[in-house]
Amino acid sequence: MTSKLSGHSSISPSAHQNIARYMRQIIALFLAIAITVQPAAAQSILRDAETEELFNDMSEPLIRAAGLDPSNVEIVLIGDRSINAFVAGGQKVYLHSGLIEAADNANEVQGVIAHELGHIVGGHVIRSSDGIKEATGITLLSLVLGAAAIAAGAGEAGLGIIGAGQQAAIGKYLAFSRVQESSADIAGASYLSKAGISGRGSLAFFKKLQNLEFRLAIPQEDSYGRTHPLSGERITVLQEVYENDPAWETPGDPEIENRFQRVKAKLKGFVSEPTATLRDYPEYDKSVSARYARAYAWHKSAYPDKALEEAEALLAMAPQDPYFLELKGQILLESGRPQDAINPLRQAVFLTNNQPLIAALFGHALIATEDKKHFDEAAKVLKAAVSKDNENPFAWYQLGVIYSNQGDESRARLASAEGFVLQRNAPLALRNAETAMLGLPEGSADWIRAQDIAMLARVAVEERRKRR
Repeated sequence: MTSKLSGHSSISPSAHQNIARYMRQIIALFLAIAITVQPAAAQSILRDAETEELFNDMSEPLIRAAGLDPSNVEIVLIGDRSINAFVAGGQKVYLHSGLIEAADNANEVQGVIAHELGHIVGGHVIRSSDGIKEATGITLLSLVLGAAAIAAGAGEAGLGIIGAGQQAAIGKYLAFSRVQESSADIAGASYLSKAGISGRGSLAFFKKLQNLEFRLAIPQEDSYGRTHPLSGERITVLQEVYENDPAWETPGDPEIENRFQRVKAKLKGFVSEPTATLRDYPEYDKSVSARYARAYAWHKSAYPDKALEEAEALLAMAPQDPYFLELKGQILLESGRPQDAINPLRQAVFLTNNQPLIAALFGHALIATEDKKHFDEAAKVLKAAVSKDNENPFAWYQLGVIYSNQGDESRARLASAEGFVLQRNAPLALRNAETAMLGLPEGSADWIRAQDIAMLARVAVEERRKRR
């Protein structure tokens, strides 16, 4: 009886392996899709006042050209050395630090931003569910038909149905993705044109990507099996569009370009190994960008005197530059000299009209002196910082320190809860919010906020428990 049944659905060991392989590929496909839909959650966001101001200014004309409100669109820097950019729902464009490092000029980055705005306006993240739905339908149908064929005794035919269905599902989704990418290319080109910004940078960056494809030995015959069209295909389509555009010969904004080179150098000094930074920006180079990069490299290498020497040289060129003052204050503070850091950071806060990231650093310096005569000022500065930007866990932590020193443990716990929410630490956010509620006046604004945090954190904790 057993031998009769096993013979009736005769499937060889290799066939079993094929079924397992198909299932692994299907699972891998949908895992990859899930990652592309929400790729920012597990990545490190880099925040810097000067960089964020530059991104705002260089993207504003493109955002307006796309018909969006600049106050609702955010350009976010991700700490990742790969060359990539993406959108993940809402109106946020994520740029990898590796993309900024790879770009030669601001115009290249503007081309990337324009493309990503095309995804936002096209609603591509939301519409990705349509592509997933179609691919899933093909996959499930092929599994049902294949299983029926195997049960009827046609084992190899059933495997063929499953394999063909799996390939069709992957092909369907990839084709859907390539259409979205091509659509975003054309939309981005239109935004550049409307903003009066040349497409030269966009083409130049695609050529960089094409060279990367060559180095990685990616086949260049066609883009089948890829989520994006080949860079060469995109260049062919876009070159004629850009070269016939009135903005093609328009030069870039020199002020934006100078600021971009500063930010690129600062980023290099911050994320790269100091030896690499000093190789790319040798000491005989006395330019602003080189001094900026070296200041961060020396500071990272624990050479505060050399870092301060570069910061002082920058301030000699531009004594009222708030970001050079911020740099000097940061070096002093993180070298164990918080009292000396107060004056340059106070000036930087004043010159930037209380920029919240710089204000948080200033508040930290005031607290780090351990001199209680500075604590009232620190409380004022930090409260203003979180009122302008409530997504800075560092500022919330510092404000919690102030509340604790003032004996207000309930608000210290609430500040900690705010910080843990931003760090996606739901258990600690829940614990601190619940403790805060016990000591806050019921129904007060702070009590309601603690209640909201506790509710959201409780849901996140429960979802995490179910996934286990």
